[in-house]
Amino acid sequence: MEFKTDFLILGSGIAGLSLAIKASTLGSVAIVTKKEKSESNTNYAQGGIAAVTDQTDSFENHINDTLVCGAGLCNKDVVDFVVKEAPPRIQELIQWGVNFTKSEAPPHAYDLGQEGGHNRRRVLHAKDLTGREIERALHEKVAHSKNVNIYENHIGIDLIIERDPAGRAIRSLGAYVLNINNGEIHTYRAKYTILCTGGVGKVYLITTNPDIATGDGIAMAYRAGAQISNMEFIQFHPTCLYHPDAKAFLISEAVRGEGAILRLKNGSTFMEKYHSMKSLAPRDIVAKAIYTEIKKSGDEYVLLDITHRDHDFIINRFPNIYDKCLEFGLDITRDPIPVAPAAHYICGGVTVNPFGETSIANLYACGEVSCTGLHGANRLASNSLLEAVVYSHRVYKKIAELFASKHHSNYSIAPWDDSGTTESDDSVVVTNNWDEIRRCMWNYVGIVRSNKRLERAVRRIDLIQKEIDDYYWNFKVTKDLIELRNITTVAKLIVQSACARKESRGLHYNVDYPDTLQEFQKDTIILKG
Repeated sequence: MEFKTDFLILGSGIAGLSLAIKASTLGSVAIVTKKEKSESNTNYAQGGIAAVTDQTDSFENHINDTLVCGAGLCNKDVVDFVVKEAPPRIQELIQWGVNFTKSEAPPHAYDLGQEGGHNRRRVLHAKDLTGREIERALHEKVAHSKNVNIYENHIGIDLIIERDPAGRAIRSLGAYVLNINNGEIHTYRAKYTILCTGGVGKVYLITTNPDIATGDGIAMAYRAGAQISNMEFIQFHPTCLYHPDAKAFLISEAVRGEGAILRLKNGSTFMEKYHSMKSLAPRDIVAKAIYTEIKKSGDEYVLLDITHRDHDFIINRFPNIYDKCLEFGLDITRDPIPVAPAAHYICGGVTVNPFGETSIANLYACGEVSCTGLHGANRLASNSLLEAVVYSHRVYKKIAELFASKHHSNYSIAPWDDSGTTESDDSVVVTNNWDEIRRCMWNYVGIVRSNKRLERAVRRIDLIQKEIDDYYWNFKVTKDLIELRNITTVAKLIVQSACARKESRGLHYNVDYPDTLQEFQKDTIILKG
């Protein structure tokens, strides 16, 4: 069956929903999302959204913090407009119903948090459930928007691309989409396709991301022939709750922003050895420091201690973290929190210009799936939600300019062909390969890398990819098989990029190339073939 829509948005996080609200004023919108519509990386964002909203702050300060954190790879023009376009986007979210936490003290302005790498308080938040509050407000706004259909439990398989006689991509025409509930595959023809599929955390064994974060949009764009950039820069969140029964629960960076101190198990501090900002250092510094101290001591975790703050303040500021830790017998008003690093965010992705356009016409990317140039080699905390709303607006403005006048192709699209395939009778192949890839990436392409580790990763992932390719074309596609194919593709792109960068910069640290070199102050670019 073929569906026709003006806008096909893959993903239902802050980027996809905020774009859908605006695009619906131009034409029909179809949102395809893998699980329930609220399941996204946005929904799990605790900290907040960075923006200059206080008179004591300035655009220059926010710009400088972002550039310093990005370790020489930020696009300065992009940083400039994202920071300066933040205030109207924040006001827009407020108008749409997002309830950011206000200060209890007069004049009751918005309460601003501080996180690693920021030189002052500028992070708007909704206590420690900012992402959930944003998702709530945006879903309510979408529900009252005309022309929007949300397809839950649907997953994109591949983009549909019009190509020239040489096989080069001309433009995007939509995507093939699997209905997970009944196994049917439909053709979604769209004038514009926008990837808002989020990140790649599930490529790693330990991650703060939800199960849906399997790099689908990046893998689809790569297979289609779009340019991919900077995949080596994986941000490991330094403070993930360490507990045998906790499934990668994030302890927000805002906890350190409110004065929490990192300690070894014996109670001694250690961050002063690594950075002048101590426990408020940027994430890459903190993650490497914790990794180093854990390896040195043989312990499995360090402690995050906020017990010196007022009991009521802690509970009021971090109600979600307090309740979650209490489930595991930890009272954070009295007990330091055991924490360890976990894969969290990718700074690379599908290359886009300042209006979210990829290297393929009519294909856009927005949010974590994209590489805009804002984050460089390391993302400044709470700049990700900001990037998503600024770029979704810019995508909308660009498409609005083109929508009425642009010619759209009547290219004939063949239906999905699964002739000759059978139902899989050996799902253990999927499970085993999934597990092997994630362990391989965690062990060999983690916080600290080496040439030998990367070489091992290349060999193992190449073998797995060959096995999956053979398996993929012989059996009917399922959600698990699609995701396995995608994490394998993304893993290979990460390793390939890490091998190409023969230096250490930002989130990429290779013990065989410990220095930061001028010759590598450039993006790592990958194109299929």
